[in-house]
Amino acid sequence: MAKYKDKIDLYDDRGKVIEKGVPLEAISPLVNPAIKRIGNLAKKTIAVDLAGIEKGLKTGRVGGGYIKGKEIDAPVVKDAEKLAKAVRELIKISKDDDTEVKVLGQGKKLIVQVPTIRLDVGVEYTTGFTTTAAAVTQAIIDMYDVPIYKANMVKAAVWGRYPQTMTFMGSNLKSILEVPQNNEGAGYALRNIMANHIVAISGKNAMNAAALSSIFEQTAAFEMGDAIGPFERGHLLALAFQGLNANNMTYEIVKENGKTGTVGTVVESIVGRAIEDKVIKVLEKLPSGYKVYTTSDMPLWNAYVASGMLAAIMVNCGAARASQGVPSTILYFNDLLEHETGLPGVDYGRAMGTSVGMSFFSHSIYGGGGPGLFHGNHVVTKHAKGTVIPVIAAGCALDAGTQMFSPESTSPLVKDVFGDIPEFKAPIKAVGKEAKKLKNEVA
Repeated sequence: MAKYKDKIDLYDDRGKVIEKGVPLEAISPLVNPAIKRIGNLAKKTIAVDLAGIEKGLKTGRVGGGYIKGKEIDAPVVKDAEKLAKAVRELIKISKDDDTEVKVLGQGKKLIVQVPTIRLDVGVEYTTGFTTTAAAVTQAIIDMYDVPIYKANMVKAAVWGRYPQTMTFMGSNLKSILEVPQNNEGAGYALRNIMANHIVAISGKNAMNAAALSSIFEQTAAFEMGDAIGPFERGHLLALAFQGLNANNMTYEIVKENGKTGTVGTVVESIVGRAIEDKVIKVLEKLPSGYKVYTTSDMPLWNAYVASGMLAAIMVNCGAARASQGVPSTILYFNDLLEHETGLPGVDYGRAMGTSVGMSFFSHSIYGGGGPGLFHGNHVVTKHAKGTVIPVIAAGCALDAGTQMFSPESTSPLVKDVFGDIPEFKAPIKAVGKEAKKLKNEVA
């Protein structure tokens, strides 16, 4: 039996209907199998830079430093297939489990997916990284008969300087997730994925970038306890409308404003849609003629304007082909919206507040980074939980190379590893497909 009465129509990133009348809970991270797979794959999938390991061992430059006299000639790129087989043998639990070890880039990279049972047995999401790192280290030592007095070089080439450093500094392994010590608090792991990574994974598709980011952000809300009780529906609605193009709202508003529209006309569109759908109504008309609006469903209003904010980013940053306008677009979309209606903007004002700090940090007096480096764990952008990072990702997907740090420079390994996984590359379709199957089960 569904907990909520809300029904949504799901559309893909091209405005094509996937399924109509889907119960809201069918897109919940607690229920939808595609979202569950996305979380599971984020934990278990690790990229191994074999070319980096080989170079580090050969030159003695490992863990961010240089150790002369302990160089090792280990042609791991040439022997990638043999190494992959050895790693698989070390990490698998049973013959037919879900362990995956694949060679990429003519032996320069490995993709390792640790068996799910290892994740289930542990209580931390770092199992994927530590298991892979230990297995690659052991396999190299075994394959090349590395003597005990040089084994520490292999460890440093793989793990980096850890445990001398809090993070895996200088490691040739990469997870999409940061180490727990870098998280702002409990449940922040999925929020600690920068926008550029999302852009790279989604192949610069703005709608899918927003969707994947929204899935990470809203799933994190469940993990950190924000989506409990009366708050759950609000997070699900934001995921539906901003992340998954529910009712085709984002797509239609972008299309409506794409040729000649501005941030202001997007505000007009979303307010008009809210009035038409009876989400808001006039509370009073002042002597000046100004109309003050009210709503009996604040979470639904928030979901509508979250969709509108994404549309504003796509229209404005898409026209400029530059992501530098992301924070100012967030700011003035919400400023105009609040002046137009008298109702709070996205995330009840937190999106607008967040954008002020983001503008300063990304390219103002302090700046020099760029919007693509931000994530939901950042001290500036962590405050608007769930609704800001998706639009940053969309804006960066539409960027034509204006950032100092582009996705091509920050996230090539992440793209190679996650870019061909269907749930990551096309999350709207993946989640919609599973929600369609669940339509009658959760009704």
